[in-house]
Amino acid sequence: MLTRRLLLAAALLAPLGLPALAQEISDDGLHKQPWFYDSFLEMGADLEDAAAESKGLIVIFEQRGCPYCRELHEVNFAIPEISEYQAEHFYTVQLNLWGDRMVTDFDGEELSEKALAQKWLVNFTPTIVFFSPDSAGAPSEDVAESFRMPGYFKPFHYGSALEYLTSGAYRDTGFQRFTRARFLRFEEEGKDPSLWD
Repeated sequence: MLTRRLLLAAALLAPLGLPALAQEISDDGLHKQPWFYDSFLEMGADLEDAAAESKGLIVIFEQRGCPYCRELHEVNFAIPEISEYQAEHFYTVQLNLWGDRMVTDFDGEELSEKALAQKWLVNFTPTIVFFSPDSAGAPSEDVAESFRMPGYFKPFHYGSALEYLTSGAYRDTGFQRFTRARFLRFEEEGKDPSLWD
């Protein structure tokens, strides 16, 4: 029934030039995006590769059957302004909260995805962790996340988080203050921020 609804939605959206809602789901049960970074799961190298292109690194923890992960893909990433912005400004690496693939952390420790999630104190999905390109090449003890989204953020707040990182505002402004200023800017420009959509 859900598949039929997704196909119907895709058929209705296609003539309007809007992206289809159906997303590719891999064997591990996670939704995929074509612009996700094809990583060797070496966090330090991934951050250096991203920084070489003046991009930040995003690590997304997801799990099979997570309704909010599905929402992230079918709602947020279906909005071109969000997906294109993220692809332009970040390398995005997707990890499975319960996965067994081996990952090399910034400190050189090799551990499974699920062990890395525990080490990074990730308890639920989606959890999205941002790393600034400024940290690339730094000693492992100096590599720290710049920002974390613990759970699903609706499109306006998700887009605000991306801009919060790329603008560098995370260095000296709280996220709530930044988001409020962005909301007021949208209103002044006559744009509808659609906070809850």
